[in-house]
Amino acid sequence: MLLTGKNAVVYGAGGAAGGAAGGAVARAFAREGAKVFLTGRTMPSVKVVAEDIGRAGGVAESVKVDALDESAVESHLADVAAKSGGVDISFNAIGIPQQGIQGIPLSELPVDSFALPISSYTRAHFLTARAAARQMVKKGSGVILMHTPEPGRMGAPLVGGMGLVWAALEALCRDLSWELAPSGIRTVCLRSTGISETATIDVVFGAHAKALGITREQFQGLMEGMAHTRRLSTLAELTNAAVFLASDLASGVTGTVVNLTGGKAAD
Repeated sequence: MLLTGKNAVVYGAGGAAGGAAGGAVARAFAREGAKVFLTGRTMPSVKVVAEDIGRAGGVAESVKVDALDESAVESHLADVAAKSGGVDISFNAIGIPQQGIQGIPLSELPVDSFALPISSYTRAHFLTARAAARQMVKKGSGVILMHTPEPGRMGAPLVGGMGLVWAALEALCRDLSWELAPSGIRTVCLRSTGISETATIDVVFGAHAKALGITREQFQGLMEGMAHTRRLSTLAELTNAAVFLASDLASGVTGTVVNLTGGKAAD
């Protein structure tokens, strides 16, 4: 197993039946031998993931942590490190409801709706990455992972402030690597297309389809047709990449975006 002996913290870890990125990656980390510390603001869904991991023979703990709360993030990471001997992996998969954010032209979008994802995602990723870095530097090793969709690279209509914040997260990944890699800490962003298995993308695709006057299935077909593979990224592809990047096999990978878009966004 690739992650035996590793302690992994996952933010936004909820997701029943594997239908969300945080829960799916947490399950994959556990399958590969990591002890997983699950956090989220909605505990019932986080506990479902923890129970699934336990039934599969893995080890998981769940705690309510708001990734926007500086003191909560810092105290939780300090507690994890004290109990487990350090933090090896941090993966931030938080999300906010997309209703009223996507599917609206920028010329019609309220400023608060435009600014909300920018303030939320940048704050949460900065706080969790900073807390992880403070713990990882004590061990001289660690991996900080993020996840962004392709509009952060190629631009897209009707995504509101999301495209801006996804690009910002990829820039944060590069900046963190410049500062942290000399201390043995790697920072990598996984870029996928929208993943149709997730509830979030079902909402997002529905909003875009409504704005364009087509069905949700037709909109998904448009998105699939833009990839070289003629399909969207899958949860399995995301989780497999996350496991590899979190492992020592990827020791030379940092300060970059791993492109899982099937050619839709070319670097």
